[in-house]
Amino acid sequence: MTLDVLALLLVLAAALGGGWVANRLGYPAILGEIMAGIVLGPPLLGLLTTNDAISVIGKLGVVLLMLYIGLHLDPGDLGKAAKPAAWASLGGFIVPAALGFGLMVLVGYDPIAATFVAVAMGVTSLATKSRILVDLGILNTRIAHVLMAGALFSDVAALIVFAAVLGIGATGAFAAGTIASAALSAIAFLAASFWVGTRILPRLGRFVESRRLDNSVLFLLVVMVGLTFAAAAELAGLHSILGAFLAGLFIKEGVLSHDRLHEVEAKAKTLSVGVLAPVFFVTAGFKVSFDVFTESPWLLAGVVVLATVGKIFGTAFFYLFSGNGFREGVAVGAGMNGRGAVEIIVAELALSAGLIDATVFSILVFMAIFTTATVPVFLTRAVEWLKRHDQLVADERDHTIIVGAGPVARVLAEHIGSDHVTLIDPNAEHCRAAERRGLTVLKGSALDEDLLAEAGAPNAKALLAATPNAEVNLLAARLASRRFGVPELHVALPEDVPSSNLRLLDEVNGQLLFSRQTDVAVWDADIEQGRVEELTYTVAEPEAILARGSAVLHDRATMVSLPLVIETGSGIDLFTGDHDLTPDDRVIALGKPGPLPRRVLPHLDAID
Repeated sequence: MTLDVLALLLVLAAALGGGWVANRLGYPAILGEIMAGIVLGPPLLGLLTTNDAISVIGKLGVVLLMLYIGLHLDPGDLGKAAKPAAWASLGGFIVPAALGFGLMVLVGYDPIAATFVAVAMGVTSLATKSRILVDLGILNTRIAHVLMAGALFSDVAALIVFAAVLGIGATGAFAAGTIASAALSAIAFLAASFWVGTRILPRLGRFVESRRLDNSVLFLLVVMVGLTFAAAAELAGLHSILGAFLAGLFIKEGVLSHDRLHEVEAKAKTLSVGVLAPVFFVTAGFKVSFDVFTESPWLLAGVVVLATVGKIFGTAFFYLFSGNGFREGVAVGAGMNGRGAVEIIVAELALSAGLIDATVFSILVFMAIFTTATVPVFLTRAVEWLKRHDQLVADERDHTIIVGAGPVARVLAEHIGSDHVTLIDPNAEHCRAAERRGLTVLKGSALDEDLLAEAGAPNAKALLAATPNAEVNLLAARLASRRFGVPELHVALPEDVPSSNLRLLDEVNGQLLFSRQTDVAVWDADIEQGRVEELTYTVAEPEAILARGSAVLHDRATMVSLPLVIETGSGIDLFTGDHDLTPDDRVIALGKPGPLPRRVLPHLDAID
C-alpha cells in the first residue's frame, strides 16, 4: 500500500474549494466536500481518484473528528432545556425512522438495509444551527436551547444505535440471541467507559498537568486516549467512532485546565476538521451513483419527503407533551431537519461492510444534502409564524456581565443600568473605583467558572468583554457561551488583533463590542488623563450612523466618537451594528479630539 501524494493533494484541494463554496452559501463545509467528491470524482467528471492509503487517512480523520465533536459538545447544555429537548428528539427520531423502515421493507429491502435507512432518517445534525440562529436573532429564545440540547440527545443516541446496528448487521441476521448479545456488549462498554471517564481520566489529567507537558505532547496523549476508547469499542463489537466520541465527552474541565482544554480542542479541530476528515467526505462522494435518479427516483423522493415530514411533524406532535405548543414544535422540527456528518460516516461504513448497496448509500447522501438545504428556509418561515402569533418565547434572562472594571467598562456599566450589571476584574484598584461609583463588582478572573456563576452567568442575557486583553475577552466569552449558554456576546478587540482571534469570535457567535475593533487600553488611558467627554447626539440618517468611528462636530472641535448605548422610545440598548435606528433615537458616546478632518457629517446632530 503506497500513498499517491498527488492524488491526496487534489482531494484536499477539492475539499478546500467545496467547503469554501458551501460556507459562502450558508451551509456546513461537509456538504461542499461531499459535492466536490461527487462532481470531481468518478460519479461525474472523474478527475479525482483514491487508493487504500487515502482511505486509511480518511478513516483516521473520522475517528479524530468524533473525538473533536465529543470535546466540543458540552453536556451541561442538556440542563437548559432537558424535558422539551427529550420529547423533540424522541418524536423527531421515532416517526421518520418508522416511516423509513416501512418504506424500505415495502419496496423489498431486507431488514438490515431498512434499519440503516430508518436510523439515518431519524438522525438530527444541527451543523447549520449556529449560523441560522444568529441570522434570525433568536439565540436568546427557548427554541435555541431546545435545538442545542436536542443535538446532544440526538448525537449520543444515534451513535449508540448505529454502532449496535453495525454490530448486529455484521452477523447478517436479527436473531434474538444476536440482539441480546450486542445489547449486553454495548451496555458493558458504556458502563466501563463511564467508570474510566469519571474515575481514571481525572486522575490521569491531574498527573499530566503536574508534569507541565508541552501542548503538542498533551494533544498526542489525548489522541492516544481517544484511540484507546475507539479500540475498546471495537473489542466490544461496536464501532471505533463511538469510542472516540465518548472519550471526547469525558475529557472536560476537571480532567484538563480550561486553557489546556481549549488548546487541545483547537488542535483536534485543525487536524480533523481541517485536514483529515475532509479526505473521508470527499472520497465518500466518490461512491455516490447518479443512477438512483433514473433507476429509483420515486424511492429517493419518498425517502426525502418522509424524512422531512416525519421529522417536522413527529417532533411537533411529541413536543406537545412538553407543554410548549404545536407551533413551537413545528419550529423545532424545522431546525432539526438537517442531517450531516454522523449519518454520512455510518452510511459509508455500512457500505464498506457490505450491509447496504450503492443505491441505498446514494439515497442517504442525497437525502442528507436535500434535508439540510431546507433548514434555513423552513426555520425562517417557522420563526416568522411564531412571531405573528406572539409565541416566540425569550429566555428569562435580565442580567449583564461586564468583563473588566476599567474606565471604559465603568462608564458602560453606568449607562446600561447598574441594577442589572456585574463587573469582574482581577485589578483591586479597578474594583475599588467601581464600588465608589455604586457598581456591583467581583474581584477575580472571568475565566474562573465559579466566579462567572457567582456573577450571574446562568441568568445573564449578555456578556460584554471590555478589558484591554483580547485573549482574556475571547476566552471569557467562549466560557460564558459554552458553560452557561449566555446568548449575547460582545467582545472588545484591538485593530491589530490576529485573524485567528476574529475566527474564534465567529466560532462563539460573538460580535465586536462598539461594533468595530477598538483599543480599550487607549480609551482607558485617555479617560484617566481627562481627554474624554460624553457626547449625546440624535440620528438624522439611521444607516449612516453605523459607519465605523463616526466623527462629530462638538463645541467647534473635531471629535472621534465611541458609541456606547442607544436611547430609544422603549429604553436603553447597547450600541450594535444591527440596530434599526430612527431619526429621533439618541446615541450616548465617548468623544475625544481626533485627527479626522473638520467637517459636519449630515447624519449627526450634536445636541450636548
